[in-house]
Amino acid sequence: MAFWKLRNAFFLILIPLLSVGQDNPPPNWFNLDYERDGVMGISTEKAYELLLKGKRSTPVVVAVIDGGIDVNHEDLRDVMWINEKDSAATGKDEDGNGYINDKYGWNFIGNANGENVHYDNLEVTRLVRVLEPKYISVLPSTPMSGEERREFQEYQKMVTYYANKTQEARFGQVSYTGLKRAVDTIVARIGKENPTLADFDRYRAEDDLEKMALKIIKKELKDEPDFSKFYEQLKDGVEYFNNQVNYHLNKEYDPRHIVGDDYENSRERYYGNADVTGPDADHGTHVAGIIGAVRDNDIGIKGVADNVRIMAIRTVPDGDERDKDVANSILYAVENGAKVINMSFGKAFAKDKQVVDDAVRFAMENDVLIVHAAGNEGQDNDANPNFPNRNYVDSLGINKGEADAWIEVGASQWKNDGDLVASFSNYGRRSVDVFAPGVKIHSTMPGSTYKDQQGTSMAAPVVAGLAALIRSYYPELPAVEVKRIIMQSVTRVDQRVKVKGPDGQNRRVSMNEVCVTGGVVNAYKALQLAAQQASKSSKKKQ
Repeated sequence: MAFWKLRNAFFLILIPLLSVGQDNPPPNWFNLDYERDGVMGISTEKAYELLLKGKRSTPVVVAVIDGGIDVNHEDLRDVMWINEKDSAATGKDEDGNGYINDKYGWNFIGNANGENVHYDNLEVTRLVRVLEPKYISVLPSTPMSGEERREFQEYQKMVTYYANKTQEARFGQVSYTGLKRAVDTIVARIGKENPTLADFDRYRAEDDLEKMALKIIKKELKDEPDFSKFYEQLKDGVEYFNNQVNYHLNKEYDPRHIVGDDYENSRERYYGNADVTGPDADHGTHVAGIIGAVRDNDIGIKGVADNVRIMAIRTVPDGDERDKDVANSILYAVENGAKVINMSFGKAFAKDKQVVDDAVRFAMENDVLIVHAAGNEGQDNDANPNFPNRNYVDSLGINKGEADAWIEVGASQWKNDGDLVASFSNYGRRSVDVFAPGVKIHSTMPGSTYKDQQGTSMAAPVVAGLAALIRSYYPELPAVEVKRIIMQSVTRVDQRVKVKGPDGQNRRVSMNEVCVTGGVVNAYKALQLAAQQASKSSKKKQ
């Protein structure tokens, strides 16, 4: 989500609009080629045209661990994974995998009666709620055991983070509500349902709030003339901050009772229901389309991979996912045949990282590649860890190695200039591997609709789609080799790029300072390298 600032006498507001204040990219830009099309896509179309024509491929199961998928979407229904052994609604676990009638996948945030969690807290809210009774009156000078002192110090960080997030959310709620009210008043006085830029130019503001609203509207309509799109984004902003205040940061709100599991038992496996769509499938549906929307049906969009089966695993509510559910989702994906897992979610704190680490180890042992979004805080993940991540830790948080088939992805935009790194994208010289298109990505939405979205959530499925493409055409290549191929074949970026430093100020750095590879993934180059590697492997076996 992009952010930009406007000041006036009433407030300083950060507006999370999809617009980034630039001209729009061409359709399907994330699959296009820089040399042929002038945008920093990943050269997917070039690869299909010049490398893959006439080649055979095998289906690859890609698990999308997310907030839900519209399995009946016109551009996705033909590529959804179906568990043929347990697809009928019999009420019995026909295949004996522990999950009843899991036709398309599983939902770990619902119950057997069909009820689902929609909203949840941020992880920091849940942790503060648990630790506050123990430490609210404790001082740094209070005698404590070593374990208690470590926990107390972590609690202090949480309280500071929580307080800042709460202040930001309340401020945003008031600001957005006021802005929307002003916009509604202006539109009502204009007397048109969908006013034009000319209508707003003629309008005379009656107070400072209307002046600010007009300034915002005019700026946005110069880039995107359709007022209805701006208004939809404005409503999204109101909803976002309302949900932050009412659910994400509300210590009195805890919906876990809906699931009905033994939440403190992190090793519990079998709970949830088969509703993989849930109450809000926007995010997961968009992610799934980027990976594998049907390419040759002359409707909608073109996903990156042309022979995938999307396994839907609902894990992420409107709020932060829970570690227990993430671990079980990874285990479910691996046990049911996924060879690539896309995880477009993350959080600043972890409750039970070790249970997630164990599930990741299981994925590594079973030749599964995990692709994870780096996050949208515009921060350095080397200094501020984003969870889950590839590092295995012990009970003290000490690093005990890392997952070797894990790719961490930042988001890039379509112009090959100093703004190539999306302004919202997290980065990290050691912790982020590659960048991929993540700005104004047009993809599938529930109800067989389509929409632009942006975030590292969109960049990760571009890479997951590429990994699936390689594994589909070269199934003999193991997950660690597919990761190596993707990283070695990036389009390297020579110019310095702009990122936000720890002081909040922009600074220009080399691409090698913001990710391991110093580049943007490239499907054409990756498939060339995969073909070479597969040929070498074949000769060794002869």
